[in-house]
Amino acid sequence: MRVLITGSTGVVGQEVVRAFGALGADVELTRVARRPVHPDEVAWTMGAEPPPDALRGPWDVVVHSAASTRWSLSREDAVEANIRPTEAVLDLVGDHTHLVHLSTAYADGADPDEHAVPTSFGRYRNGYEWSKAECETLVRERAPGPLTVVRPPLIVGDRANGAIGRFTGPYTLVQTLVSGLAAAVVGDPGGYAELAPVDQVAEVVVAASMGAPPSSPRTEVITGGTQCLRLGELLDVVCGTLNDWRAERGITPIEPPPFITTRRWHRFFLPLAEQHLSQVQLQVVRLLGMFESYTSMDRPMAPTRQVEDPAAMLAKSVRWWADRKPRLAARIPEPWSMVAG
Repeated sequence: MRVLITGSTGVVGQEVVRAFGALGADVELTRVARRPVHPDEVAWTMGAEPPPDALRGPWDVVVHSAASTRWSLSREDAVEANIRPTEAVLDLVGDHTHLVHLSTAYADGADPDEHAVPTSFGRYRNGYEWSKAECETLVRERAPGPLTVVRPPLIVGDRANGAIGRFTGPYTLVQTLVSGLAAAVVGDPGGYAELAPVDQVAEVVVAASMGAPPSSPRTEVITGGTQCLRLGELLDVVCGTLNDWRAERGITPIEPPPFITTRRWHRFFLPLAEQHLSQVQLQVVRLLGMFESYTSMDRPMAPTRQVEDPAAMLAKSVRWWADRKPRLAARIPEPWSMVAG
């Protein structure tokens, strides 16, 4: 079986490569990255240049995991980072190629009234979500052969030990807690916060790739569903795990930050923040505001592949982060100070 995987150096891509390698099956795997880190990876800036001859195929399976996940993408940046590369990958897909496309659990968007921060992307929270929705439309309309769309939510470390190739997304929240920059958490403690372990995402991708191609487009959603953590539970797990790690080293514990409802935050606190916080503090405030709509959903997502025991999974992920970022994990939070007017 000939398999092409894009984004092989990314968070999910790395894990997919490992999962294919562990199969021991007869798989000829070709890995593509914009900036290769291994000699056998093929360099290709997708959407900006023609594909190298080595990528012309034919392919049995193409796994498209390459993407920019930055929430701050402008519409133009999102087109160049995500949509153009998807168009380029579609040019490599033949009638008998099974395309396994990595998307996001948030590709359906949400009611704009539910957003913590209004955006210029309508029902989508940011340029990343919008571009992934556009990419889904592209692959559903243009993929000539079988199609599987894989939709994970926010991704954390693997179920066995919390390992992950790169600290992004939810780990930003962990870092702000130990630094003291998360002076408050905006959201509803009872809101749902969906997380998925990176190894389960890779497991779904590889199972789709190795299994019988679907006769019609298939969507796999990897979420906790009824077992999903609530935001208050998520903060308890994160702070509790960090404080266990700190106690083992004789470091004072961190205090869980208070919660502020979205309505109070936008009506009272944010206007004050914009007047009295430094630019660094204000940037953190806005970043944490983006998390609110992901960690305070009013209902869980229905999974096709359920995440089991998300609390244990999250605790292992936080400890893995602390073990590899000990100077950050050991910081003594600094209280915020107002900028003199």
